Amino acid sequence: MVATSRADGETFRLSSFLLSDGPAGFLLSWVAGFVDTSAFIILFGIFTAHVTGNIALAGSSFVASDEGSTVTRLLMLPIFMLTVAITSLVARFARGKKWPVFAVLLTLEAIALAVFLVVATSLSPSLLVDVQEDLIFPIAMTGVVAMAIQNALMKEAKGVFKSYIPTTVMTGNTTQITIDIVQYIVGKLTMHKNPQASQEVAEAVERMGRVFPVILGFALGGASAVYFVMVSETWWSLIIPLIIISVMAIAAFKEHAQASSPA
Repeated sequence: MVATSRADGETFRLSSFLLSDGPAGFLLSWVAGFVDTSAFIILFGIFTAHVTGNIALAGSSFVASDEGSTVTRLLMLPIFMLTVAITSLVARFARGKKWPVFAVLLTLEAIALAVFLVVATSLSPSLLVDVQEDLIFPIAMTGVVAMAIQNALMKEAKGVFKSYIPTTVMTGNTTQITIDIVQYIVGKLTMHKNPQASQEVAEAVERMGRVFPVILGFALGGASAVYFVMVSETWWSLIIPLIIISVMAIAAFKEHAQASSPA
């Protein structure tokens, strides 16, 4: 199963569309933006989708002599790494069994998001109004596990996307799209004297077409989280990313069955 554009004349399938580069990248990054922003707001600055921010804020907490916050943030790193390692082992096992790796890992992420939702709503039925490290750590840990799976998923789902595009951290994507914009403009301006310019322009447009939905998805996911968290004042809005990942997992299994069935 490869997430590519539909060939001319091929019957439209919703599952195939959802797993194509643009929609899949948008949905996955929307989920990451939503989960990361929700956790950041409610858990007083804990990042679940990546470790860079937690390391930086751990340093800030250390300088402020906030030992509890420092330890909580630093512990997110080994939890993240252990989850990525386990996810990688699951992907290897699935490949060995000829199972659809993308579908299996999406299912694993859906389960992790469900655990995150249950733990968060159980321990903190409403927004935390004070820094309570005994509640922040278990909630943040389950959120980090879910997003670590998505980080590993993008690497381990070989052949699903045309090329690796991170859906949880936008620094590299923003850098890439900026470079592509420059390549596009320069190519257009030098097309009359550079025989390679047309190809460079086409490559830049193709990459931007795959990267832009990811950046847009993350931004909209973050904005949606701000709205839903402020309106509901609970963790229940996490049901939305859980539904999205579950639907994608079902679509991935369906596409695998379609590809495996005899013509």
